[in-house]
Amino acid sequence: SFFSTKTGVYLLQDGNEEPFNIRLHLAKDILTIQEQDVICVSGEPFYSSERTVTIRRQTIGGFGLSIKGGAEHKIPVVISKISKEQKGKLSFLVFLINGINVRSYRHEEAVQVLRNAGEEVTLTVSFLKKTPAFLKLPLCEDCTCVPSDQSSGTSSPLCDSGLHLNYHPNNTDSLSCSSWPTSPGLRWEKRWVDLRLIPLLHSRLSQHIPGSDVCRKHAFQVIAVDGVCSGVITCPTAEDCLDWLQAIAANISALTKHNVKKINRNFPVNQQIIYMGWVDEKEQDSGQDRMYSPKFLALKGSSLFKFSAPPVTTWDWTRAEKSYTVYEIMCKVLKDSDLLDKRKHCFSIQTECGEDMFYSVELECELLIWEKAFQMATFLEVERIQCKTYACIMESHLMGLTVDFSMGFVCFDAASKAVLWRYKFSQLKGSSDDGKSKIKFLFQNQDNKAIEAKELEFSNLFAVLHCIHAFFAAKVACLDPMFVESQGAATTAGGVSTLTSVSCNTQTSRIKYSI
Repeated sequence: SFFSTKTGVYLLQDGNEEPFNIRLHLAKDILTIQEQDVICVSGEPFYSSERTVTIRRQTIGGFGLSIKGGAEHKIPVVISKISKEQKGKLSFLVFLINGINVRSYRHEEAVQVLRNAGEEVTLTVSFLKKTPAFLKLPLCEDCTCVPSDQSSGTSSPLCDSGLHLNYHPNNTDSLSCSSWPTSPGLRWEKRWVDLRLIPLLHSRLSQHIPGSDVCRKHAFQVIAVDGVCSGVITCPTAEDCLDWLQAIAANISALTKHNVKKINRNFPVNQQIIYMGWVDEKEQDSGQDRMYSPKFLALKGSSLFKFSAPPVTTWDWTRAEKSYTVYEIMCKVLKDSDLLDKRKHCFSIQTECGEDMFYSVELECELLIWEKAFQMATFLEVERIQCKTYACIMESHLMGLTVDFSMGFVCFDAASKAVLWRYKFSQLKGSSDDGKSKIKFLFQNQDNKAIEAKELEFSNLFAVLHCIHAFFAAKVACLDPMFVESQGAATTAGGVSTLTSVSCNTQTSRIKYSI
């Protein structure tokens, strides 16, 4: 399979934080997000011993400090901002608050300890070995440090990422570099360090503001299967953004295909996976705050499955939100004139009950992959079952209508099994339905060329209509040399077709027959 690799420096916005520079590196199965940090490259970094300080609650600004970190972020509790009244009394790393060990506390738990500490609090603190990257604080304007290595432009850590003390707008100050203890022989450098690692298997891309149809301006985010989010990555141009989206989508697609091959070893031939991927489903209830919700679709054997998260175990396949028989549903790729809102690359699915569901994907190549996969799944299932029979009523008598891949339409008496009439697919010249239960077929008699009308009533009208459409599409696909060639090229040694010929980095012509 084809994998992309890319590297570049862009802007990242994480929640409500100010945007900052990051470096992206795309590899085969992981997206690495790095940020610049100051690290000690020679000598032993200074680490002061613990000391105890006592501070009092102020009328304005409380204790005059704010904290970051916590066990849920796998980093210690750190004082990130401090008022000028406490300047010189506090360092960064917090060990004890009024004798309570907060080293393994979550952020909110440490905040609650401070809130409930009364008018006076005793803290056991210590300087950090280096200024943590997650503080993301601006450079001290009054910094007078001289770089320790003029040729490399390195300097002390505080000079590179000093603390701007803005706990309260009228009660702030800055710590100068003189407040940072120095040690001879130390050399500090700015380097790119890993901020987040996003595994790409089953990750999803999004250019849109969550839940809406509003597309960000040449920006996107990547959300891992475990929920870890890259943050909003902003590219300088729309072209650059599209390049990244296509490269990441290509790697996700290649990983998915490889994973599907492994999973399919555990399933019989008639239960093979044809497609797996993320989509955004439009909410049916217009009163919902969210217009769209992420869903994971999978085409496996005779069914389309809809999940809230990718299935990992065999048991997960039994816990789908919904499942549909592929030849009893209708898929339609929406033209620009049919779009419901600002979202592009959309398709609809009409269920066997006549319910319409609308989905969108991020890229045109993803829409093409879905369209081809649905066609393939439907064709394979029709080819496997060969015929499908539905109960119906004709002239107040219980009948059965069989749609046969080889013979066409066969109507028979339900009690005696006697065949009343049969027509080939080529003899069907038209049809109409009342949208509820009745279908009128117009067949042409092969002998006298006369049109013969047959009206049947079904309890599952839409399932019958979609099934007939699926059989017709499969019949036409057999006559299409492009489809037959693509099916043969994608057939594995086990005789199961998989999607291996469509890539988000290639310009593939659209297939002819929409299912």
